[in-house]
Amino acid sequence: MTTITHIAPDIGLLPTSFVNVYFIGRPGGAWVLVDTGLPGRTKQILEAAEARFGAGVPPEAIVLTHGHFDHASSALPLAEYWDVPVYAHRLEMPYLTGRSAYPPPDPTIGGAMAFLSRFVPFGARDLTGRIRQLQPNEVPGAAGWEWIATPGHSPGHISLFRPSDRVLLAGDAFATMNMDSWSGLVTGRKTLARAGAPFNTDWEATRLSVKELAKLRPNVVGCGHGIPRSDSDLPARLERFADGFRAPRHGRYVRRPAKTDENGVISLPPAPFDPVPFATVGALILAGVALGAGYLDEQRRK
Repeated sequence: MTTITHIAPDIGLLPTSFVNVYFIGRPGGAWVLVDTGLPGRTKQILEAAEARFGAGVPPEAIVLTHGHFDHASSALPLAEYWDVPVYAHRLEMPYLTGRSAYPPPDPTIGGAMAFLSRFVPFGARDLTGRIRQLQPNEVPGAAGWEWIATPGHSPGHISLFRPSDRVLLAGDAFATMNMDSWSGLVTGRKTLARAGAPFNTDWEATRLSVKELAKLRPNVVGCGHGIPRSDSDLPARLERFADGFRAPRHGRYVRRPAKTDENGVISLPPAPFDPVPFATVGALILAGVALGAGYLDEQRRK
């Protein structure tokens, strides 16, 4: 049976492979789903939601921190099943209405996730008819929460914050696991680290977003990847992480970001030479990811 664990009394976490989705709300009241994971996770998320809130109790809305493949791929089937809207930042709209693909990831920065990024889709999703633009200072269905623009990982990336108890849902602004390390990616060991680094297409914006989140001094942090943290020294740890945040030494977007606007991609810096051929490693890597994701799910259930 699919179950939700809790990072606060009214905030549930559901790991779906190596990607987290969150449930904001209590049984008997309004609730909101934050992110929707990979393709094919609809049934898992529905089972968890029904176990928590009851059968036939839809959320007020689905809120996306951003529209990348691993965070938004189950959004449309869930929205259609529940007949609810999906909300995202206005600068995510071109990638969620089929108008533009995201800037391509940069596999040349090095590390585990960079290697895997060669095999991850970065095209647009089309949620036309369901997608809505977030309005300032409002998280639909989640009273007391605010959203904060945290661009860099994607043009319209947002994080969610509740000032009353300083709970932060940071999406992919950063991670609580080391996705650049093969061992970190497989074991999910707790640490503060970059999230999905090859998909960061504006490194200066990413750095500034992490700095802004550190200023909030959160008591609890749940990210898109990794086990949430609530250490007593978390604010200080996050501040140190933000102060030490650095772009990679080399890579496509390190010296020049992708240029985007409300219509999508405007221009891209030239792609560096990528020495790794797709055909010879694709099947092996995809098999490895599947095995690693299964291991991580098992570790989290223990």
